Amino acid sequence: MSVYLHGLSTALPPYCLQQSEVEARAAIIFSDKYPQFERLSKTFKTSGIDQRYSVVPIDWFSREHGWKDRNEAYMTGAKALFIQSANDALLGAGWAAQDVDCVVTVSSTGIATPTLEAQVFGDVGFRDDVMRVPVFGLGCAGGVSGLSIASALARGDAASKVLLVVIETCSLSFRADRLQKADIIAAVLFGDGAAAACISTEKPGGDALVELGSGYQKLWPDTLKIMGWDVDDVGLGVVFDRSIPTFVSSEFAQATDDALKAAGLNHGQIDRYVCHPGGAKVVEAIEGALHLEQGSLDAERQTLRDTGNMSAPTALFVMKSVLESDMTGQMMACALGPGFTGSYLPFHVSKRAA
Repeated sequence: MSVYLHGLSTALPPYCLQQSEVEARAAIIFSDKYPQFERLSKTFKTSGIDQRYSVVPIDWFSREHGWKDRNEAYMTGAKALFIQSANDALLGAGWAAQDVDCVVTVSSTGIATPTLEAQVFGDVGFRDDVMRVPVFGLGCAGGVSGLSIASALARGDAASKVLLVVIETCSLSFRADRLQKADIIAAVLFGDGAAAACISTEKPGGDALVELGSGYQKLWPDTLKIMGWDVDDVGLGVVFDRSIPTFVSSEFAQATDDALKAAGLNHGQIDRYVCHPGGAKVVEAIEGALHLEQGSLDAERQTLRDTGNMSAPTALFVMKSVLESDMTGQMMACALGPGFTGSYLPFHVSKRAA
């Protein structure tokens, strides 16, 4: 059964942080107590990031924070991003909140119980019998995996309208107490953002038709320590292994071939890979692994430049950019996240005849 994308939106929080501003603030925080900071600080300029957005102002990062105030900031920022992205996606689809039968909420950067879709239930206007599917722990793979989950739910019930909302507030995990290289790299890369998508089996109106395929995941054994969170009394501490670009170079091509085979496709049939840009080196590694022309993942680089790595929503930002470029054909969305996991979703974009 065919599943279609009806609306896709993105949202950013209010505080725009220039990369030069973040570098200067990090120097104040780290330089006196972390001897390796001067060497690592060069990555601020080579990261491919000009700016990113945060749910809190930059002065917040100069103060000490524990679990309670980090999660309070998450709740405030994530709820606002949920409402904005959901309303924009619904508007783009021509749906009302009352039309939504199922909400899939993806987030890994804070704890909310009741979960976020319940927190904003009255603000958005969902029905009281809406099905709630919260998804936690997928990290950077969450956008593509969330879209796969939402598509599968829509495919399983032909009459249902499914809303996917993907939200991360990575900036709130900033740590100056652990003095680990991963914390510097996180300060270089991470920002906050959200994306939302409306999905159903009903063919949408409009000029473009985006048909979503079936998702595919690859889980590598003995890779738990490559990416994820360490959890302690202060908060979430990023696990971000230096081997990620090398791992992509050695493993991504075969995993992509397996995903293509599962979808009944091959590399020659793909007009555009739509990738999560984990960082400048990761984008280069993906291009190399898939034998793409260097620089061809332009939307990925532009997204990274404009918003940094927002974890799960980032791939959907790239997808929106590609769709707005009016490109058509067979595409494959892909992202890597904790597990270590590769997540894939084939989709086809066509234009209606005039």
